[in-house]
Order: sequence, then structure tokens, then C-alpha cells
Amino acid sequence: MSERSPAPGGLALVESLVNTLDIETGGDSLDTPEGRAGFGLTQDELPGARELRESLRAALLAHAGHPPHRAVTPLGELLARAPLYVAVDERDGSATLAPADGAPLLSRVAAAVAEALVTGTWNRLKACEAVTCHWAYYDRSPAGRGRWCSMQVCGARAKMRRYRAKEQEPREQ
Repeated sequence: MSERSPAPGGLALVESLVNTLDIETGGDSLDTPEGRAGFGLTQDELPGARELRESLRAALLAHAGHPPHRAVTPLGELLARAPLYVAVDERDGSATLAPADGAPLLSRVAAAVAEALVTGTWNRLKACEAVTCHWAYYDRSPAGRGRWCSMQVCGARAKMRRYRAKEQEPREQ
């Protein structure tokens, strides 16, 4: 969908998970063995991964000021189940939350969200406002007010719809 560069750090994982579903076409890369392998998922883990994906999408829509696309399990409720530990770097004493060894996708996502909260980048990861898209993108705009994954596609479509609606309005004499 988008020509934007990937989100920084661990947010790239979140962004890529949300973008496994193309809402416009209905294509879901998690339906393929290759798509699942990219996230280290088994067939049995698929329902949980899809639930996580849609809860993430709802949070990213909220970051952009939009209501959830459908009813989902609250993201905080899902992330509270993620086994994490505090990893301390012996060289400089810095600490981060990290997923346990062999951690499921949920723990890797929770660690990525924790990292983004520390770096202040979490709210910059958004979902496109276009209802046929909702593609995740990292908003690099100076004011942090990006609305679409692509100005050339979703943004142009929205502007054209507004223009056409305005042209349809009766003109006052």
C-alpha cells in the first residue's frame, strides 16, 4: 500500500503485523506458510495473532484520532498476558523490557511497544483513516498529524471525494 519507509526500531514488527491484512482486497499474508513463518507463527497460533493484529489496528486508528474499525479485545488486556523480563546491559547498565527466550509474537510485540513508549514513538505509529485501507504507517510529519498511509493514493482519493461532494452541492444564487 504505502511507499513510506518502515517504522523505527521494534515498531517495524508492529507495523508489519498490522499490514499482513489488505482490507481492500481481503488478502491476508498470514494465510500462507511463508507469511506465518515471517512471524514465527504456527497454524495453531493464528487466531491469537489475528486478534492481536486487530487490537493493534484499533490502537493505531486511535493514534490518528479515529474510532475503532470494529469491536476488539483491548490491546492493554492482550499485552498484560505477555511474558517479559528486564534485560540489563552489563556494559552501561541500561535496561529494557525484553521478550523471554523463544517468546511468542505477543511478547515480542509487547517489548516493541514498551521500547516505543520509552523513545516517545508509540503515538507516531498510526493507521490510515481510509476505511478501505487502515494500513499501518509511521507518521514522520513534523506536526505528527498525518492521516493517510499514502498521500498519492488514500489522500488523493479522500480529497477527490470531498471535491466531488462539494461539486454536487446546490449553488446559491
